Amino acid sequence: MPTAGAVSNVVNASDGVRRAVSAAAGALVLVVLSPVLVAVAVAVRLTMGRGVLFRQERLGRGGVPFELFKFRTMRHSLPGREGAEFDAERLTRLGEFLRSTSLDELPSMWNLVRGDMVLVGPRPLPVHYWDRFRGDEYRRFEVTPGLTGLAQVSGRNAVDWPQRLELDVRYVDERTLAGDLAIIVRTVPMVVGRRGVSADGTATMHPLPADRPAAPVD
Repeated sequence: MPTAGAVSNVVNASDGVRRAVSAAAGALVLVVLSPVLVAVAVAVRLTMGRGVLFRQERLGRGGVPFELFKFRTMRHSLPGREGAEFDAERLTRLGEFLRSTSLDELPSMWNLVRGDMVLVGPRPLPVHYWDRFRGDEYRRFEVTPGLTGLAQVSGRNAVDWPQRLELDVRYVDERTLAGDLAIIVRTVPMVVGRRGVSADGTATMHPLPADRPAAPVD
């Protein structure tokens, strides 16, 4: 039977592989698709004005915040209309296209290069969600967040929050390098087919409720 130290060494080694492969993939995409990045940036600037990038503090491994980079897909909010319920009126036709094709995620390749994220893992969520998780859901922070993950290939934003967070914990429990590769392969038809881009009744994704019940005590 392997010792705890041996298991830890294997985990550390696999995490190192994930980081190295993710950084290399991010750098390659930034170089190869640089013309696409420039074209999208120009289109966003012309249709939505200043501020080509969307920047937001997200929760990383261990709950440590980092700045996530994406292309903007929405117009700037008007005073008093900042909530998620106004996303539909702010989302532009270009933004809808960028989201459905995942082209809005291209600047996130820089997060891969920096090591904030890896290719596969639980999607990073906003910092203000920290107090909204319950019980084992915090285990999603035991690993580095990913560009895609088990919840994403299970339905993307069409997956409701309880199932989504359950899938994140399941990924933490069962993750392997082979499993990560399988998730990457499953991500391709999800993106090409533009499936699960938005949740029912919203242009994007319903916010994680702030008034969720506490985790049950055994």
